[in-house]
Amino acid sequence: MLVLIRGAGDIASGIALRLHRAHAQIIMTDLERPTAIRRSVCFSQAIVHGSAAVEGISAKAAHNSEEALQIARRGEIAVLADPQCACLPALQPAVLVDAILAKRNLGTKLPDAPCVIGVGPGFTAGVDCHAAVETMRGHFLGRVITSGSPLPNSGVPGNIGGFTDERILRAPADGVFRSCLDIGAMVQPGDIAGEVAGIPMRCRIGGVLRGILADGTPVHKGMKSGDVDPRGDLRYCHTVSDKALAVGGAVLEAILRTYPLLEA
Repeated sequence: MLVLIRGAGDIASGIALRLHRAHAQIIMTDLERPTAIRRSVCFSQAIVHGSAAVEGISAKAAHNSEEALQIARRGEIAVLADPQCACLPALQPAVLVDAILAKRNLGTKLPDAPCVIGVGPGFTAGVDCHAAVETMRGHFLGRVITSGSPLPNSGVPGNIGGFTDERILRAPADGVFRSCLDIGAMVQPGDIAGEVAGIPMRCRIGGVLRGILADGTPVHKGMKSGDVDPRGDLRYCHTVSDKALAVGGAVLEAILRTYPLLEA
């Protein structure tokens, strides 16, 4: 079964990991210059480096739809720089998963594939997708929604180790981001993790730097640019998160619930 995933950030990569382990053929799309924070667990890095690996699963950059299909058919994940998903008509996937996590639907439609799954806010099952998946941390995380929509974006990051917004690092100005620390660095409040236009981006809590933008990324003031995990466990920097796995499991469930209908 060919699955096309829009997005290749950390949640999309968790989805890809679970589906790949379930023997699906995976093709992903992302920006030409990915803006993923948790780069160590994102297949989007294949666009940057030509290849990437997450928990032992390898991905390769593809330059066109035909090459992407060849990569997927030989058991690797293919990643295309194609933010508009222009490859969709050529690929004709059995399943389309929109995991851009833009908090709104950027163009995915019900007729795009036999099975269309929307991840997070902005989708309505039965209107623009066959099923939607809840992404908000809490009791309903990972629920498959077949009628209605996921909870709206609260604007507050999920609680990890007792911290919400404090763990997020945001660009202090418009410009080009310059990183001062790498993923996995242990930090304390006040440490400078990066800078923009000479203005420092300081950590507000202590912990491990779980994610940070790549050096040289264009940013705007307030843009999410880093993530401090107060639990301080280095393993969390290089493994897919509990949230990504929960969402990935829900997408797999949604496909299996729809699959008998595809066979009919």
